[in-house]
Amino acid sequence: MTKTKHWRGQHGRAASRPRSSGPAGEHGEWLYGAHAVLAALQNPARQIRRFLATPNGLEHLPPQLEAKPDLVTPKELEGRLPREAVHQGLALLAEPLPTLGLDEACETDGPALIVALDQVTDPHNVGAILRSASAFGVRAVILTERHAPGAIGTLAKSASGALEHVPLVRIVNLARGLEELKDLGYEVIGLAEEGAQGLDAITPRERTVIVLGAEGTGLRRLTRERCDRLVRLPTQGPIGSLNVSNAAAVALYALSRK
Repeated sequence: MTKTKHWRGQHGRAASRPRSSGPAGEHGEWLYGAHAVLAALQNPARQIRRFLATPNGLEHLPPQLEAKPDLVTPKELEGRLPREAVHQGLALLAEPLPTLGLDEACETDGPALIVALDQVTDPHNVGAILRSASAFGVRAVILTERHAPGAIGTLAKSASGALEHVPLVRIVNLARGLEELKDLGYEVIGLAEEGAQGLDAITPRERTVIVLGAEGTGLRRLTRERCDRLVRLPTQGPIGSLNVSNAAAVALYALSRK
């Protein structure tokens, strides 16, 4: 059996209350897929309850890994995960990561880049945005508590390990949260097709928040009103818009080079 690791958060705070997941009596969140599982195992802020692997899944584990999984059949593993989960033979049950407040995650005296998502609900998109955020040095990704996916399963798999490196900050009211970020010295830039300027034409402040809305509806009115300016991606051709996760990657690349 795998020994349970009792880890505390990066800021010395205990993890938030676990939520039910999987069969009765098991609490926490199931993570699956090689990148998500290995990143969680290497994160000292994670409290691991169970670590499972199929014979094929063992091939994804580095020989120096200290944690030893319980060996299960593919059928046993699939019985604990969502239908059609792409698990690669690896899964673990873990406590949710410690919760960070907006000030704790975003307050800084130096340069910083933040991503805020306005009701982006697809876990694949949020996971992909989190992965790009990690690649371009983003300090935190902000979500609303409602109309946003949980930080589990599909999101973690799509994030390819980035969930362990970039804090997800959940807030009740995005418009109010953007005002708080302004008070911390951030410029709030909204990405919208009707933006007056192209993203490539602006010079952002050292501390910047890029706000992206859901596909189709875009940024809500109150969110737009809290933005210091709206900018657009200078796309061309018959299809002038990008998937929100692709738009996030392009925007973060552009902002990280300024």
